[in-house]
Parts: sequence; C-alpha cells; structure tokens
Amino acid sequence: MPAFRLDVDYFAITPELTMAGTVLVVLVVDLFLRPERKWLAMPIAFAGTAAALGLALALIGETRATFGGVYVVDSFAILFKIFFLVVALAVLMLSFRYFRDGRFYQGEYYFLLLSSFLGMLTISSSRDLLMLFISLELVSAPAFVIAGLRKRDPRGNEGAMKFFLIGILSAAVMLYGMSLIYGATGTLALEGIAATLGDAPRALAIAGVLFVVVGFGFKVSSVPFHFWAPDTYEGSPVPVAAFLSTASKAAGFAGLLQLMFVGFAPTAGDWTLIFAILAILTMTLGNLIALQQTQAVRLLAYSSIAQAGYMLVPFALVGSNAAVNDQAFAAATLYILIYGVMNTGAFAVIVGLSKEAPGALITDFAGLGKRNPMMAVAMLTFLLSLAGLPPLAGFWAKFQIVSATIAAEQVWLGIAIFVNSVISLFYYVAIAKQMFFVEAAETRPFRAPALVTGVVAILAAAVFAVGLFPDLFATFPPGATLP
Repeated sequence: MPAFRLDVDYFAITPELTMAGTVLVVLVVDLFLRPERKWLAMPIAFAGTAAALGLALALIGETRATFGGVYVVDSFAILFKIFFLVVALAVLMLSFRYFRDGRFYQGEYYFLLLSSFLGMLTISSSRDLLMLFISLELVSAPAFVIAGLRKRDPRGNEGAMKFFLIGILSAAVMLYGMSLIYGATGTLALEGIAATLGDAPRALAIAGVLFVVVGFGFKVSSVPFHFWAPDTYEGSPVPVAAFLSTASKAAGFAGLLQLMFVGFAPTAGDWTLIFAILAILTMTLGNLIALQQTQAVRLLAYSSIAQAGYMLVPFALVGSNAAVNDQAFAAATLYILIYGVMNTGAFAVIVGLSKEAPGALITDFAGLGKRNPMMAVAMLTFLLSLAGLPPLAGFWAKFQIVSATIAAEQVWLGIAIFVNSVISLFYYVAIAKQMFFVEAAETRPFRAPALVTGVVAILAAAVFAVGLFPDLFATFPPGATLP
C-alpha cells in the first residue's frame, strides 16, 4: 500500500510558523527571567509579531493552497492576516506599561495572547469546517484565561467565568451543527458543501446551519447571545477588553463570512431573514442599553454589540444576485477592518487613563480636553467615527453597508442602521461633553505612557486618512474578493 504524502507549501504558512515560533520562544524565555525582568517578554513578542507581519506583506498578490486544499492563502486571507497582526502590535504596545506596572503574569499573558492571534491567522485561511472550528477555539481558549488575570477582582472572576461557560457552550452547539452539515453533505470542505448542500435534506441542512450560526453568535456577541460581553470586558484588564472587542470579534466574523457567503450560500433563502432580525435586535438593544451606562468600558461593550448588529446586515443580503453578494461581502469586510481601528483607538485612550482613573467612569474624562488635548481630540475622533459621522472612516463603513441594502432592495435595513446611528450619538457625545465642557477637579496636565500615546496618534490618523481616502481599505490588498 503506497504511503500517504501531504505536500506542504511552507512559504504560504510562514506568518503562522513565525508566530508559532514566537509563542514558544516567549514561553521558554519567561522560564529563565527573574521577576524584575519579566517585561522582556513583550519586546520578544513584538519582534516576532512584526516579523510575521513582514512575511504576510510578502504574500500580497499570491494565491496558494496547502494541506490538501483545506488551507488557502488568497487576497481575503492575506487581508485579515495583516489586520490581525497590526492589531496584535497595537495590543502589545497598550499592554506593556499596563501589565508591567500592575504586576500581572507578564510572560504567561504574552504567551496566551500570541497563541490566540495564531488562531486568528489560521482562521482566515481555513476552507474546511474542521479547520475553522480548531482555529476558532485556538482564538477562544487562551482568551478565557487572560480575561481572568485580575484574580483578586470579583468582577474579573465573574466575567471570566461567564466567558468560559458561554464559550464552551457555543463551541458544543457549533460543533453539533457542523456534524449535521457533514451528515447532510458528506464533506467538510466549504466548496464541497456549497456544491451539495442545496440537494441535501432541507430540514437537516437548515438545522445544521442554524446551530452553526448560534455558535458564531456567541463569538461575535450578537443578541440574544451577548450577555457575557459587558461583564467580561469590564472585569478584564483594559488591553484584554480591547483585544476581545476588536480582534476576537473580527476573527468570529472572518469565519462567519466564509461560511455564509461560500459554504451555506445555496440555502440563503432559509436564513437571510434570521440574520436581518438578529441584526436589528443586536444594534437596537446594544444602543439602548449603552445609553444607560456610566462606566466607559461597559459603554464600549454595549457599543461593540451594536456595531456587531451593523456587521450582521450584509449577511441578510446574501441571495442569487452575484453582484449584490460581492457588494455585501466587501461592505462587511470593510466595516470589520474599520471597526477594528476605531474601537482599538477608543480602548487605547482608556488604557492611557487607567492609572489615574482605574474605574474608567465616564465622569473621569472630565477636563481631558485641557489636560491632554491630543488624547481628547483622538477620543472624539474615535467616538464620532463609531457613530458614523463624515468625513471619518466610520461614515464610509456604514455608507457601504447602506448602499448594499439599497442594491439588494432591502432599504428598511438601511433605515434601521441610520436610526440606530442617531441613537448612538447620544452616548458617544456624553463622553465628548465630559472632555470639553465639564471642568475637572484635577487641572494639572496629564501624560499617558509614550507607547499608548503613539498607538492613539497612529490610529486617529488612520481614521482620518480612511475617511478622506476611503479606497485605502477597500482596495488593499489588490483583488480582495470572496474567498
């Protein structure tokens, strides 16, 4: 019997290999570092992540498949790999002073954080249900631990426990749905599923798709699967909350895009209305509850739930019209990327304030416009972009989704986005009011750590740049289309 031979394209997986090597180096080096030198784990993690980013950039324009075709490097995968690695560098920079001054377990944190980002690199290239599941759980499992690094904080313990319990429940539901899909189609490959799912028993196919969607609903914190997010974000260290609300959520959407626009597209008529209802409930409930918040991290948590609702709208537009599908897919991808930039920036400002205002109340922003004008203007930029005001990046992200709803003749979804964007202005402006129109008890100038200030400045500039030149994200890398 001839031996089984699986050819591996090592060039295609160099970013993943580099990240995996960095994870191991951080783990081993940390064993030999004295307590006062544990901070050295961060520069090592940063250098390895930067190297992986360079290798991902080198793959632009390539289309490669390996591991028997279940792992593909194309424009879609490269775009998300670059995005995840850029966010990883930002989160590492935000984490440095926060974890060094807070006496957290630094080596373990960087090891777990990079392990989660390794899962994000693989999820964007996975073209197989099993690979998607393994990648998504590689993202989630380390996140369960780093969400609970505030071991002496009851809120941290509660949030981490909710995150863990809901996470394993969603994994079980998703895996059951995937098993039904495999039973209905006889294949795990997304292209094979797309070719056979339409001919499978309808009840079995619909059940499998819905169970998978429920599992991903937990991952992206859509209503009614959202209730873990606010407590987990509030109880986590602030850089971890930034990571969970941006990179982790984007990873869930990267997997969902491939499933719904490729694998499950033949049955779109059975689930697009469900996505429409989920989208409206998610954006509306998230915005209405955010109006009542007094703590900045919880406010951004409910804001991120509302933003997930906007991102779900393109999934309700999938149908038989290929042009509309492509437009909806592009709109969803653009929104995910822009959301990652502006939401990471908002959390970066909170990280900068965390030493002076560990409670991160909205009132703690009082007088920031005088104490640190750059941070205040940057925060205003992120908030107004999240609300979708022109000429910032968030406006173009919402504009693309609304345009897709018009092309699909689903204008009512576009109206729902507009109404909810108006609602969101009230709580975003509440923070702006504190920064520029309320006097603070403390009037001395405020200086954030240099790395945090640098991240805030770069991300604010990116929000402005994409707002003025919206094609920057829409065409990078060249040829980004359906996977």
